[in-house]
Amino acid sequence: MKSPYKGKAIEKWLGITKRLINKHPLKNEIVETVLQSWEDIFNSKMGSFSIGKEIFPEPQIMSFFLHELVAHNLSLKYPEVYKVGAPKKEKDIHHITDPSLGIEIKASSNKDKIFANRSYAQPSSGTEEKDKNGYYIAINFEKFSTSREKPMIKLIRFGYLEHEDWIAQKSSTGQQAHLSSLAYKYKLITLYSSE
Repeated sequence: MKSPYKGKAIEKWLGITKRLINKHPLKNEIVETVLQSWEDIFNSKMGSFSIGKEIFPEPQIMSFFLHELVAHNLSLKYPEVYKVGAPKKEKDIHHITDPSLGIEIKASSNKDKIFANRSYAQPSSGTEEKDKNGYYIAINFEKFSTSREKPMIKLIRFGYLEHEDWIAQKSSTGQQAHLSSLAYKYKLITLYSSE
C-alpha cells in the first residue's frame, strides 16, 4: 500500500492517522480484546502453578503471552476474517481477504515506549517477507513487583506506522529499533490509559 503520509505536511499526519483508524473494522474491539487477553494470562497455569500467584514471568514472556492471546482471541471471534499470522510472512493479526487491514502487535513494560527488531527500520525486501508498514497495536504494561499483587495494562494505542518511523540502534551489534518522536505524536492514538 502506498504511504498515506507521503508528501503530506507533518501537521496533517494526525488527521490522516485518525481517518485510517476510523476505517479499520477492529477499532472498537481493540481495548476490550487487549484487556481480556491480559486477564487470560492471569487465569492461566504452567503445570499446576498459577501465573501471578506462584509464577511471575519476566516482561519479555508477558509480552509474548499478550501478543499471542490478542491475535488468537480476535481470530476466534472473527474466524472468517482474521487469523493468527504466519511468522515472518504475515502480520500478527492477518486479515484473510485484505492483508492491508492486518495488524502488528508490539508490547512493552516500558512506561510509554515500544520497541521492535532492528529489521523494522528497513524496507520490506520482497513478497516473502511481511510488510512492516501498516496498522499497529502498541501496549504498555507493568512488570511484576513486590509492592502490588497484579500488574496492569497502562496504555493501549492504535495507529499506522511505516519502516521510516523506526530508528535502528546505531551499534552494528544492536538488534533493537525504537520509534521516532514524530511517530508517537502523530501516528499512534491512545485508546486506553489506566491513569
